[in-house]
Amino acid sequence: MTKNSTPRILLAEDEEAMRVYLERALSKAGYEVSSVDRGTEAIPLLESQEFDLLLSDIVMPEMDGIELAQRCAEISPRTKVMFITGFAAVSLRASREQPHAKVLSKPFHLRDLVLEVERVFEEQRQASL
Repeated sequence: MTKNSTPRILLAEDEEAMRVYLERALSKAGYEVSSVDRGTEAIPLLESQEFDLLLSDIVMPEMDGIELAQRCAEISPRTKVMFITGFAAVSLRASREQPHAKVLSKPFHLRDLVLEVERVFEEQRQASL
C-alpha cells in the first residue's frame, strides 16, 4: 500500500461515461482515483506516482490493457492489476497473459466492482503481515 492510508487507484478506461461512472463510485467508496482515457496516458503517471491498483479496460486505443499491465509490472511491480472488459475472448486472453490479475466482465454492478477492489486490497494487506 502507498504510504498514506487511502489506497490509490489508477483507472484506464477509454469510454468517457464509464470512466466517470467508475471514478465516482470508487471515490465514494473511499479510494483516491486518478483516471486516464488510454494506456499511453497511464505510463507517465505510473512512472511519477505510486498506485496500489491499476484498474484497466482491456480494449483501448494506442495501447491495450494487457500491454499496459505488462508495462506496469516493469515500472511499478507492487501495483496490483485488475481488468474490466465487455469481451469474453479478451477476458480469456487476459487471464492467460496476466494470471494474477482479476478480470471483471461488463456489465457489472458497481457494488461488485467495489467488492472486488476491496478483496484485492485485503489480499495485499494479508500478504504484508
